[in-house]
Amino acid sequence: MQTDDLVGCVLAAGGSTRFGQAKQMLPFRGDTLLGFVMRQVNRSKLGRIVVVLGREAERVRGSVDWGRARVVDNLAYGTGCASSLLAGLDTAGECGGIMFLLGDQPGVGPEQIDWVQERWLAKRPWASATQYNDGLGHPLVFAREAFGALRSLHGDKAVWKLIEGFPDRVAKIEIDSPLPPDLDTPEDYERLQAALGSHP
Repeated sequence: MQTDDLVGCVLAAGGSTRFGQAKQMLPFRGDTLLGFVMRQVNRSKLGRIVVVLGREAERVRGSVDWGRARVVDNLAYGTGCASSLLAGLDTAGECGGIMFLLGDQPGVGPEQIDWVQERWLAKRPWASATQYNDGLGHPLVFAREAFGALRSLHGDKAVWKLIEGFPDRVAKIEIDSPLPPDLDTPEDYERLQAALGSHP
C-alpha cells in the first residue's frame, strides 16, 4: 500500500570532490548511477519522492528518468550535506516522516526501502537507522517530531551526529545483508563494477 505519510528523499547534491567528476553521471548497468538509483526508488512503495541535486544540476536533470519524483536544486550544496537535508525537508512539506536515501548507493533496492518503511510505520519512532550485518546505514528515517533537530544541523556528516547524539531515540531496523557500499572514489566505482561483472 502506498502512503504519502513517509516521504523518500534521495540526496544527490554532493560535489564529488573525492571522485573528481559528477558521480551522478557515471555509466552504471545500462544507465547512469543516479538513473539506476532512481529506478530502484521508483519501484518502492513510497508514495512521494524528492530528489535533491547540486553539482551540475542542469545536466543531471536532463539525463535521468525521474519517474514520480520531484526534483529540487540545492544551490548551497558546497556548504555540506546538511543543506541538502534542509532542501529535502522544505520540498517534502507536511508529512509524518522523511526517509533519507543516497544517490550514490545503488545497492539499496525497493525491497530494503519497503521493509524499512513498513517497520517504521508500525511504531513511528523518533528516528530509525538500518542495521546491516556489518554496520549502520541508509535508509535513515526521521519522524516529524525530529524535523526541528534536523533543521539545526550544519556541515557534512551532520545526520550521523544526530543519530549518535540520541541513541535512545533511534530504533534499529535489521536487514540480514552486508552494508551496501556508497561510491566516494574511483576505486569504489571500479570495485562495484567488478563485483557486478561489468566494466566502467
